[in-house]
Amino acid sequence: MVTIPQGEFIMGSDQTDTAQQGVEFGTAKPWFLDEHPQRTVTLPTYQIDVYETTNDQYRQFVDATRAAAPPTWPDGRFPADQGRWPVTGITWFEADRFCRWAGKRLPTEAEWEKAARGTDGREYPWGNAFDEKKGNIGSTGLAAVGSFPEGKSPYGVEDMAGNVSEWVADWYQPYPGSTYTSPAFGERFRVVRNSSWGGSAGHYTVPHFYRAAYRFYQPPERRFRDIGFRCAR
Repeated sequence: MVTIPQGEFIMGSDQTDTAQQGVEFGTAKPWFLDEHPQRTVTLPTYQIDVYETTNDQYRQFVDATRAAAPPTWPDGRFPADQGRWPVTGITWFEADRFCRWAGKRLPTEAEWEKAARGTDGREYPWGNAFDEKKGNIGSTGLAAVGSFPEGKSPYGVEDMAGNVSEWVADWYQPYPGSTYTSPAFGERFRVVRNSSWGGSAGHYTVPHFYRAAYRFYQPPERRFRDIGFRCAR
């Protein structure tokens, strides 16, 4: 884990989709609006995992608690050759249980965002210019955690753009002071941060989805082949 010191950081975004790219790509929600308003947030000191939780770490949890193996494991068996890959196919509830078993918890989305972008309000963990070579972005599958050290955040946290999307603790709600409304707001969906490895084409390779302020939501009981998690404390 890495320690994130107490203090302020810039959270969210005030950008608008003036070019209507979100409409062009047919995305599920308008671009930027659920990130409004950009504001300064103060957090106490906390720690967060440098890497996404791996299959090897999750195997230890399965062995210790007799939890169900992820459906992404072939025939329910630990894929030894993929031990350093991030575990996927995990519901929000299972991610929450793993973190608690490990003496940790899921990070809040504010904690996740500060760990990803630092205090200067940068767009991506590595800076303001998109560079798909600094993460597992637009590839054909998962990569071992820590495979793209040049893409680490100002605090040294890795894989916060690409590889897998990540469950965080929060319900999908509007930010304080927001004027944007959405039928998805409430206590029905959990927030997902980061965008996954994606694929060779399509909207997953658009820089918008790899920004540190980007947020999305999914039903907490669902499993996804491109969603994993990391823990905080």
